[in-house]
Amino acid sequence: MPGDAQGHAIPSPGSDAVLAVRDLRIGFRQEGRIVPAVTGVSFHIGKGETVALVGESGSGKSVTALSTVRLLGDSAVVEGSVKYAGREMVGAPDRVLRDIRGNDISFIFQEPMTSLNPLHTLEKQLGESLALHQGLTGAKARARIVDLLTRVGIRDPETRLADYPHQLSGGQRQRVMIAMALANGPELLIADEPTTALDVTIQAQILDLLAELKADEGLSMLFISHDLGIVRRIADRVCVMKDGEIVEQGPVERIFVNPQHDYTRKLLAAEPTGGADPVPGDAPVMVETRDLKVWFPIQRGLLRKTVGHVKAVNGATLTVRAGETLGVVGESGSGKTTLALAIMRLIDSDGPILFMGQDMSRWQSRQLRRLRRDMQIVFQDPFGSLSPRMTVEQIIAEGLGVHGVEKGRDRRVMVADIMAEVGLNPQMMHRYPHEFSGGQRQRIAIARAMILRPKVVVLDEPTSALDMTVQVQIVQLLRGLQRKYGLAFLFISHDLRVVRAMSHTIMVMRAGEVVEQGGTAQIFDDPRHEYTRALLAAAFRDHHR
Repeated sequence: MPGDAQGHAIPSPGSDAVLAVRDLRIGFRQEGRIVPAVTGVSFHIGKGETVALVGESGSGKSVTALSTVRLLGDSAVVEGSVKYAGREMVGAPDRVLRDIRGNDISFIFQEPMTSLNPLHTLEKQLGESLALHQGLTGAKARARIVDLLTRVGIRDPETRLADYPHQLSGGQRQRVMIAMALANGPELLIADEPTTALDVTIQAQILDLLAELKADEGLSMLFISHDLGIVRRIADRVCVMKDGEIVEQGPVERIFVNPQHDYTRKLLAAEPTGGADPVPGDAPVMVETRDLKVWFPIQRGLLRKTVGHVKAVNGATLTVRAGETLGVVGESGSGKTTLALAIMRLIDSDGPILFMGQDMSRWQSRQLRRLRRDMQIVFQDPFGSLSPRMTVEQIIAEGLGVHGVEKGRDRRVMVADIMAEVGLNPQMMHRYPHEFSGGQRQRIAIARAMILRPKVVVLDEPTSALDMTVQVQIVQLLRGLQRKYGLAFLFISHDLRVVRAMSHTIMVMRAGEVVEQGGTAQIFDDPRHEYTRALLAAAFRDHHR
């Protein structure tokens, strides 16, 4: 009987095993050698069972899942055994794999916009799969597509058939992905981080939908995630992966209540704790808005007549002092990022915006130049916001070229100092972004902002793309920088656990309106608005089951 990395026995798959993986080893050919990615993984999934693979980025979760139907590309070397319904997949002919892919085994991926074709309507994308696997076309295919979209919770599906992916919200796109995965009645669903990019309320809806579909269809599921709260809610058994190995596996309650491996205990403990340091009573106000509005005109007809407005931000009033963090929460489309861009004068708005007591809402480009140095932004995706053609030194020093180096200071010394301050080795400044992990890339983005010694920093979902353990590190880094420099933070996030650990005050937005505002303790312990209560219920549901 095989064992995990600690030598604990792994139960042998029963006769009802839908998927049985035994001693799976995966490597990738690179410069004349094979770089190992997965080393000796064994697990199985029974009929109607959900097994979760958990671990940090690079642990081998997705590579393991993609190997089940050989989706890894020509550079991959796969050894061991992967059996689906008793049939060996490793070394199986392409025709066998083609029959199984999308038919018996279907995938749901993390980012639907990269999985859906932006040039095809929903009807065409779903119809292609039905025509290929079931021979359905015309009216029969359309009826099946409407049924699928109805089952995954798309309202008025007949009216959405001609829509393109960009016309849907993130939650709707993920529902379409699930409909595509279900189109041919699969037996095994592989869900790779299917809720990571979604708001907490949408995340809860998608998890409920998956649980409902699993019960109705008798599906088996391989669920991949780094969020243990989600795993505890949806999985029957858990396999914890680290460095290409399963270090521990077992029933979900046993793993959560009595973890055996040090790494499992580390993952379970990886949650931002504590709160922000108190703000000094005499701290000056850094940013203030009064009834701020951002309305986008809706124009129709040949003469582009304005017939209405999209009220992206409709009357936001806020104050942020030195050393204070204002957390801005709400679902996608609520106006959080639009509010931040207006405060930074990157989009037009109406209403006073005061920076250190001066109304900058009418400042021109020359006056705004100083503001750009004093007010910086860190984005959600540290890879997308860093130029792949620039070294880390060039990226971090870019702002110094625009605003000028402090007199008597060497640019390279300044880059080395700020890299050390954010926890990066200055000797790595000649490397490129792709040579760093996600957490390191976010530290680079923070260093780029901090080298200019700003007074206000906008943090737009700075931890949502990161593993739980890395999230904790970034929260601690940001707290330390705020403490040292008295920074004012505008912290935008849909992760309420991180918001609670970072924020002094919280603003809750919905459809452009500020529905509730107050101290962090008051918002979390005694929310007044129904929408705030719904957000908190979705975020912390079953969290301490």
